Amino acid sequence: MTSTATTAGALDLWTTERDGLRHIDLHVPTIHCANCISRIEGAVRKLPGVRTARVNFSTRRLSVDWEDGALEAARIVATVEDLGFEVRPFAPEDVSATEGRKATRELIRCMAVAGFASMNIMLLSVSVWSGAEAATRDLFHAISAIIALPTVAYAGRPFFRSAWNALRHGRANMDVPIAVGVLLVTAMSLYETLNSGPHAYFDGAVSLLFFLLIGRTLDSVMRDRARASVAQLLKQMPRGATVLMEDGRTEYHPIAEIRPGLSIVVAAGERVPVDGVVLTGSAMVDRSLVTGESVPETAGAGDKVLAGTMALDAALTVRVTAAGQNTFMADLVRLMEAAEQGRASYVRLADRVSRYYAPVVHSLAAVTGLAWWLAGGDWHAAMLTAVAVLIITCPCALGLAVPAVQVLASTLLMRRGVLVKDGSALERMAEADIAVLDKTGTITLGRPQIDGDIALAPEDCALALALAERSTHPLSRALAAELRKRGVAPADVSAVREVAGAGLEADGADGVIRLGRPDWAGAGAAPVGANGPVIAFARPGRAPVSIHFHDQPRADAAAAVQRLMKMGLGVSILSGDHAHVVDRVARAVGIADWQARCSPAGKVAAIRQRQERGHKVLVVGDGLNDGPALAAGHVSMAPSSASDVGQAAADFVFLGEGLSAVPATLAVARQARRLVRQNIGLAIAYNVIAVPLAMLGMVTPLIAAVAMSGSSILVISNALRLNWLVKGENA
Repeated sequence: MTSTATTAGALDLWTTERDGLRHIDLHVPTIHCANCISRIEGAVRKLPGVRTARVNFSTRRLSVDWEDGALEAARIVATVEDLGFEVRPFAPEDVSATEGRKATRELIRCMAVAGFASMNIMLLSVSVWSGAEAATRDLFHAISAIIALPTVAYAGRPFFRSAWNALRHGRANMDVPIAVGVLLVTAMSLYETLNSGPHAYFDGAVSLLFFLLIGRTLDSVMRDRARASVAQLLKQMPRGATVLMEDGRTEYHPIAEIRPGLSIVVAAGERVPVDGVVLTGSAMVDRSLVTGESVPETAGAGDKVLAGTMALDAALTVRVTAAGQNTFMADLVRLMEAAEQGRASYVRLADRVSRYYAPVVHSLAAVTGLAWWLAGGDWHAAMLTAVAVLIITCPCALGLAVPAVQVLASTLLMRRGVLVKDGSALERMAEADIAVLDKTGTITLGRPQIDGDIALAPEDCALALALAERSTHPLSRALAAELRKRGVAPADVSAVREVAGAGLEADGADGVIRLGRPDWAGAGAAPVGANGPVIAFARPGRAPVSIHFHDQPRADAAAAVQRLMKMGLGVSILSGDHAHVVDRVARAVGIADWQARCSPAGKVAAIRQRQERGHKVLVVGDGLNDGPALAAGHVSMAPSSASDVGQAAADFVFLGEGLSAVPATLAVARQARRLVRQNIGLAIAYNVIAVPLAMLGMVTPLIAAVAMSGSSILVISNALRLNWLVKGENA
């Protein structure tokens, strides 16, 4: 554990000022449940001067704001350590650290061991239930004990370790009753085995661990994926910057040493690591992280640039206005974390049932044992009956109720080209009542195409192709592809030059020819036309010709939007593009509600407004700037062409160029929700019948085995109806 003494000396470097308050971000890697979060936040908020204290479960980040002078940061660290948690200053690399993945791998190993052991013990138990007696029965019980004891010791470690750590610090969590129940059943089974008792319940103890580990592992995988979305954002940022010194030299400094007022040099092909203002230079810059649009824009002296912007074709000298945790990129990460935290608070249907199921079962078992002991005075018989109640209510059917449907739904969607990244996403998708779509790359293909005809003479087409093929600009590539498609061959030109922030030029037979920004080429037009971006070709002696582009909607976009509306969803567009361009696309696909020029924060705010009105928002987007919006939605989808950040943040990823995957996924999710509810109802009905019989001592192990197996078969059979129901809906 990191000591307060060693941390205190470095804390000042990690403490910043924000809105007149002191702020620090701390990493608490040992957080593992909601109870941990509430205890940490509650303890820190009680400190003098603390305004806010929030823990993000996925990134294990504790963010604290307090009044300047009210307390030292070291006291916050000491408070968290006193609760039994390791704590250290938060660093970006902590988001992509291997701690979470190590925990997931441990859970998978424990789950595999418990699953393998439970199957083998169950086979032995079937032999006992089938009539094995005396020495044979004792032998099978002994073999079961040999398998179960090391399995419980190994596979139960996540629960035992958590429960012991909680009790050691004078608190309780959800793992305490789990650990007590597993140990009690195991101990009673061992006692029965050593005394040649007729019944042993090793199968119940190990099976219980197995089903609990399934849920814990799925939750851990979900957390890892949530961390991955933030980590993908942080990967976009450089670890340092080239600082321009007063004497003209340049020195590379780590990003932690960059302060406002410094001047840095951003080379062509590098991302700007800070927020700032361009001092010298002009370049085409990729602002897709801000606007979501793939077409670069020009940045020159006096223009603002934000962290994450990439200089494409020339170097820029930038004066730093914000660095570190005060940059646009840091705000984007915080938006992502805050949005993910809201989604992480979602509780699965099975988990909501389990909140009541486990306490009720434990209470009934305790009441049963107490009643039998008071009635007969035989603690052994009373304990066995109580354990029988625990065993017959082993949540096999309840444990299968949700996974059986989700596995079938995920398989069905995969055959349709949709990848499901999170089991709870199917439940959240079924609840969606509003769909918010990005424009570029989502409703549209994200690839600029020629809008109308190219009004160039044949020889000018050859010259334009010669210039376009020398550029990596998306519009140049689109022009070159279209001209090649028309059979144009490039002209022989020499001395092609790229003018930063403007375009390309070359020496022709009658002078300089140009391809690039309309105003630079002499066309005098804006770089954005009625339907999209514009470039111009200019040749001496002839009037410049403007070439217009547009982003084609996906072929089935209008049909997909109409199907979503028929399914009861309101559909709207949130885009970073120009208003008239968004309006054209919205009209083409039949969407009346749209917003243009939306920043990442603006998209999140618009989604929050809908959520505050009680709506469950489905977000569909693809760009770097869509990451926070995808995380903010109740559920989200992204195409396979999306950025790494978009794919990491989304719950579903669909393949191909069709948008029909969105309503198809919604249809499957709604049918899956119906079947899950039916399965949970069947599992509860089984327990309503079985528990009273067990409490009265009327259930033998054989009857219990048949009942448990029968309930499991019933819920699986009901889940298998999914494919038939979805086909019927699409018929």
